[in-house]
Amino acid sequence: MDEEDTRDYNEPCVQCSDVNWGLTDEGKFYCKSCHNVIERTKEVLVSDVIPNTKIQSISKGLRKRKKIDKGWEWYVCEGFQYILKKQAEALQKLGVCPRMKDEILCSFWRRYLQKSKQAYCPRPVNDTPQELVVSDSATDVDSEPERVSSFDLSSFSGSDIDVQTERSFGQISSVDKTSETMSVHSGSIDGSSYLRKRRKENVRMSMPMTLSFCYMALLWLKEPMTLSDLLRFVAEGHIPYINAFQYFPEEIKLYGLDLRIFRVESWPKYEDVHNKMLELATFLDLPRFPAITDSCFLHPDMLCIKYLMEANLPDELHSWTCRVVKKTGVGEADFLTLDAENKSARKVNYDVISVAIIIVVLKLLLLLNDQYEWVLSNFAEERNKKNKEGRLWFDFRKWYKVVKKSVDIEQKKLDEERARCLWKCEKPLFYSAKQKAVALKRRQMIQSLQRQFDALTDSPQVTEKQSPSSFQLSWDEENPDGSCFHGHSLEGFLQEKCNLHRPMNPEYWLCTVKLCNKKICGHLAHYKEGDFSKSYQFILNLFSFLLRVDVSLIHEEVCLIEHKLFSARLHKSKKKSKPKKVEIPKGPGNTG
Repeated sequence: MDEEDTRDYNEPCVQCSDVNWGLTDEGKFYCKSCHNVIERTKEVLVSDVIPNTKIQSISKGLRKRKKIDKGWEWYVCEGFQYILKKQAEALQKLGVCPRMKDEILCSFWRRYLQKSKQAYCPRPVNDTPQELVVSDSATDVDSEPERVSSFDLSSFSGSDIDVQTERSFGQISSVDKTSETMSVHSGSIDGSSYLRKRRKENVRMSMPMTLSFCYMALLWLKEPMTLSDLLRFVAEGHIPYINAFQYFPEEIKLYGLDLRIFRVESWPKYEDVHNKMLELATFLDLPRFPAITDSCFLHPDMLCIKYLMEANLPDELHSWTCRVVKKTGVGEADFLTLDAENKSARKVNYDVISVAIIIVVLKLLLLLNDQYEWVLSNFAEERNKKNKEGRLWFDFRKWYKVVKKSVDIEQKKLDEERARCLWKCEKPLFYSAKQKAVALKRRQMIQSLQRQFDALTDSPQVTEKQSPSSFQLSWDEENPDGSCFHGHSLEGFLQEKCNLHRPMNPEYWLCTVKLCNKKICGHLAHYKEGDFSKSYQFILNLFSFLLRVDVSLIHEEVCLIEHKLFSARLHKSKKKSKPKKVEIPKGPGNTG
């Protein structure tokens, strides 16, 4: 029956090029080979109702699904909203409070859309080229703008995301009108214009900015996750970032300039994400964040415990880090709490400042000048041989060998994992049925060659992704080889004076005598590897590996803590005319 009804239509199918047509129940033509439905309908004569009347059946919603190969019409901010939603869900799986996604992050995001005039305002900014501007009636919204606060916003939940997206970005009266505004250089409506130079007062959304949004929400909730932890979870694949666009719905197609916006081929940098977070907080006019007190995980006293454990250092060092925190004032709530409105306040890197405090304490006790710490190691080694049953003294030389071996192993694993990282998306990108067949065939060929190569080279099979951990290095205290130094004593480095324990070494060398002007120089201090002792360099590299930050960032924080700790002596030495009488002696790398 279908052959008789369709024999007069000999046009080939657009998708598979076959001529094999059939009829649906609604009288529409469809290809029997690929089941592609077209607009053509069969003319039916219904004489028993109205003689000689032609009836056409129109499928509901068919106009909106026209040219499905190109996908739905969407905006760039819709793509970022979907990525933020996925990142928030991943953080929830890691144990973050559900309020982070449904309340805080959603509030920040809607406030950003309103501030940047992309949505939730009387007349959203039109990012389409001037020659393709839609009529005013197509972009009109409610006359009363929606007022946004931090506590009255809808969630990113799956049931609300479509409604919210339609409200925020789909403020167009008809699909036919928006089809005229589609960018010829991208799959999104505003892809080409999004990369143009914007006004200075606006903050452009980017992939690193999604992590800034997440970190800002974590900081607002005072979650026990530092920025270095967040970036490490991203690098390990627990949080979507690399090729995050592969999680987009099938109907959202990326093309051309969209890939420049959503594709990243480098790991997010600590300073970049942190600076963007500060810029974002200022742009959103956020109030003072909840105070960071001594009971909060982000307080230096708490974070120092974590990093002392991970660096395999003695527990007794914590009392000394607390003394430095109190002496320098870096544990005060006013110093630690983020306040975007206070431009004079210093923006704190909680994890970096904590490891800098530990390094300053090690310099106080061991000096770290490539001489004094090794002399103390000789004394500790001899004492531990004679008194094996008592509490062991901390041996810096033995600790150095144990930690260096573990760090070298972990660093090699990290380098291999990053070398194996596939920057290309596992899900092939295609924009038509013809391109789909070519892309899938090419991907199948690549996978086959990869399997053959692995078989020939005896490459290890990729293991399943392990659950994330707060610690990268683990030290078993019950290990008989004595590789754990948590319970070791600092008795060999201290002397009792006036009922107080003081370092046996009375000297201390400053990393830099005078700090630079950050507004002019860009940094408070500069790090050049050859200017400092090997012990100090090893400590810096150890914490640089644990935090995945640049060595110079930790060194700069160490210099700042030192100047806070010895501010009185430095101020006193400036008044003296003879530089020889400066009470703080210079050491290796003491530069100005």
